[in-house]
Amino acid sequence: MKGHACHNFRRMYQHLLYATRDSIATITVNRPLVRNALSVATVKELAAAFDQAKTDPAVRVVILTGAGDKAFVAGADISEIADLDEVSGAEFSRQGQAVFDSIEALGKPVIAAVNGYALGGGCELAMACTLRIAAETAVFGQPEVKLGLIPGYGGTQRMPRLIGKSRALQFLLTGETIRAYDALMLGLVDSVVPPESLLSKAEALAQQIASNAPIAVKLCMQAVNLVRLSDEAALFGKACGTEDMKEGTKAFLEKRAPQFKGR
Repeated sequence: MKGHACHNFRRMYQHLLYATRDSIATITVNRPLVRNALSVATVKELAAAFDQAKTDPAVRVVILTGAGDKAFVAGADISEIADLDEVSGAEFSRQGQAVFDSIEALGKPVIAAVNGYALGGGCELAMACTLRIAAETAVFGQPEVKLGLIPGYGGTQRMPRLIGKSRALQFLLTGETIRAYDALMLGLVDSVVPPESLLSKAEALAQQIASNAPIAVKLCMQAVNLVRLSDEAALFGKACGTEDMKEGTKAFLEKRAPQFKGR
């Protein structure tokens, strides 16, 4: 990534850092003194930052990480949860779910670069991303039952999809943590790297994805999330109708690199 020009499509955030380089936006949860805990204000800023990445035509891939070397996101801000009742608790959960759902359905791949603790809401945030790369020091878990709670930001749905129902229940019901290489074996993360290589690995993967046709990438993600195979044919047809598909096939036949324009 060195030596490339940055384009400064920026907005100031209190709890996040947002930067773009080439076709990659990097969003960093920046609350290291509280292990990047997810306050309500931080979740709102995440919604705004991902919307910024979504609407920036220059951004093709997003990397999400945490500040410092201790935590990706160590959980929710418990002080904000302690006084919730049944009604306010349900609303609290719905607001977070809406933000995490918007990350999952962004239309652009989101790579979680998990640099430390990803517990509770932090684990749920990582699971809402498209792909997950973990530092060897990363630790995952949904310890909510230890607080008399359950995951409220999608963890009870996304963890079973990623690692299977029975294994997910083991971690959801015990609250025990999962170390990086165990997370890799379970399928919770896609690769594990030394901490010092985490961001460069995420950037390399992001560049690899960004070099492909953006509409095809978006349609591919939509197709994976489909319930019916017949819907895949409609999305395949949609891809066939793009300028990028014409350019990609033409470039292949002409033995040259394609120039994708996202049209």
